[in-house]
Amino acid sequence: MDRKQIIEDPQTGNKGEAFEAFDDIPANPNLTRTIGEVIASRYGRRDMLKGLLGVSASTALFGASALTAPRQADAAGTAASSRYAFDELAWGNDGTHHVAKGYDADILLRWGDPITADAPDFDVLNQTAQAQLQQFGYNNDYVGFTPLNTEGTRGLLCVNHEYTNEEVMFPALGRQDKADFAGMTRALVDIEMAAHGGSVVEITRGTDGKWAVVRDGSRNRRISPLNTVMTIDGPAAGHARMQTSADPSGAQVIGTLNNCAGGMTSWGTWLMAEENFHGYFWTDRLDADGKPDLSDQPEAAQMKRYGVPGRWYAWGKYHDRFNIDKDPNEANRFGWVVEVDPRNPEAAPVKHTALGRFRHEGAETTTSTDGHLVVYMGDDARFDYQYKYVSKGVVSDDPAANSKLLSDGTLYAARFDPDGSVHWLPLVHGEGPLTAENGFASQADVLIDARLAADALGATPMDRPEDAAPRGDGTAYIMLTNNARRKAGETDAANPRAKSRFGHIIEIKEDGGDHAATRGSWSILVKCGDPGIAAVGAEWNPETSDNGWFASPDNCAFDAEGRLWVATDQGSKWGKTGKSDGLYGVETEGSLRGHSKLFFRCPAGGELCGPCFAPDGETLFLAVQHPGTDGTKALTGFARASTFEDPATRWPDFNPQMPPRPSVVVVTKQGGGRIAG
Repeated sequence: MDRKQIIEDPQTGNKGEAFEAFDDIPANPNLTRTIGEVIASRYGRRDMLKGLLGVSASTALFGASALTAPRQADAAGTAASSRYAFDELAWGNDGTHHVAKGYDADILLRWGDPITADAPDFDVLNQTAQAQLQQFGYNNDYVGFTPLNTEGTRGLLCVNHEYTNEEVMFPALGRQDKADFAGMTRALVDIEMAAHGGSVVEITRGTDGKWAVVRDGSRNRRISPLNTVMTIDGPAAGHARMQTSADPSGAQVIGTLNNCAGGMTSWGTWLMAEENFHGYFWTDRLDADGKPDLSDQPEAAQMKRYGVPGRWYAWGKYHDRFNIDKDPNEANRFGWVVEVDPRNPEAAPVKHTALGRFRHEGAETTTSTDGHLVVYMGDDARFDYQYKYVSKGVVSDDPAANSKLLSDGTLYAARFDPDGSVHWLPLVHGEGPLTAENGFASQADVLIDARLAADALGATPMDRPEDAAPRGDGTAYIMLTNNARRKAGETDAANPRAKSRFGHIIEIKEDGGDHAATRGSWSILVKCGDPGIAAVGAEWNPETSDNGWFASPDNCAFDAEGRLWVATDQGSKWGKTGKSDGLYGVETEGSLRGHSKLFFRCPAGGELCGPCFAPDGETLFLAVQHPGTDGTKALTGFARASTFEDPATRWPDFNPQMPPRPSVVVVTKQGGGRIAG
């Protein structure tokens, strides 16, 4: 199925769903060694064909309790020794959000809310780019928090704005991808651009325990692909492939886009990950089938590997830099990790090319045993790779010096071996196949074409590696959200299945407990999906209730007590489970390893992002993006695609004059205290 067929498919309800479906088509031609094949080799084809793990393998992955058939617990679903002290929420799917008993979930920020002292009030019927640049942006994904006082009651919230849904964002417009963007104008495109990027917002906690925006905060600002000037550093800065007509130096770029997950550094800066950048690039040259004609592009192979141009937005019709016919190198300037100093509005954000160019999902940081900075990053695409970066220098008390650690280090791609070991393969020019003879003339080429470099090294194609959560003991948890394109011949019982729609979580333990190690071991924490349906092949701790299992792990975080929390993103396929996306506490140790409990769930059609805990553990920030849009044709009582005039929900305002609005939610415990404590 090609792009045109996906767009015209009557089951595709909006542009976001079309984009999701198109990304089901793998861009990686190197599919000879998938993670499924590795696991099949590790545990044996007989186990794979039986649909079961052998006793020894199952015990190694899940503990002895995994040999017990899953039970369906009662609605509370609380095992006696669970470290997550809350009454489990019941699963479901409706027009509003829900949180576990004894907690408040308050709306803190909504799309369009003014965030500067002189910002105009939001007028959804009279939007402008100028106003949007002073208002909270659209689809909020990653959330980070950095305190401004020792008590942690005042701080800066850093929020990514991933993408826009024009069919529920603008009145009387409808789906534009289906109409070849006939209704889009320069003004509407500029509003979309202004709504992308990120927001820095000062917030404070009152004596009543509630958080509020400090609208006159001197650091409040928007970051956008419309007007935010950024510098480029690292090995690719200034390279000929980074130079454009607007920037012949190759060292400066306007803006960032499709910022999905991210991270916060120990020195208080914010890392914004650029994910599906390919969708924003345009071409006027189409072949007879309506596909981009790259015959005149000198970097056609590289563009194809990255999916450029996606033509999912009309930006290139009005901004030449997003049209590859006019400025092909601009695409090389996106797909990076951007560092922002939220405390200093005058400091230009920096794109760190040492961390590689791919569809970044997450940039979670930690330190090695001897102080080197380590960043875990996934390439969120089917059959693409898990990466990590290790700095050359070590973290110090000097923030300026620490930021330079992101400019000089080694990027690695992961190879998962049949014996349960993981090998981190260095993407270093001149080593192994990464030579000029193979198309890599310099380290800049290796990093600009990180996907192709990882292909050449034989990294393991994964099932959409999304966020990662590293722990201080050398352990990291990798979220693999799904892969419906896995063929039957690639199936196995211990990891992603054929047409896997539910995903799994891999645990990595680095050798010596050192995150900078180039070797480690891997195992499976959970295989997601409904354990009550044998064909799904899900594996959870048997104490997990019917409320507790989930599908499509995406964002994740540790709280102050070292407990893992996982947010889900089923996209338009939530109808396969019937559950809204939500937040779950997942046990990683002991007899309850692989046990999960539902704490919060989204309104229908929304995706849960974040999560982010304040340092004292008493506040949980969550982001709900694209509420009322994804999969609404499967929503009982609605059963159609959402539009501005007719949305599946009007969360969170429930105002008949207002469409659904992506929002940040603040969760606190009634009466005070730590979340789940």
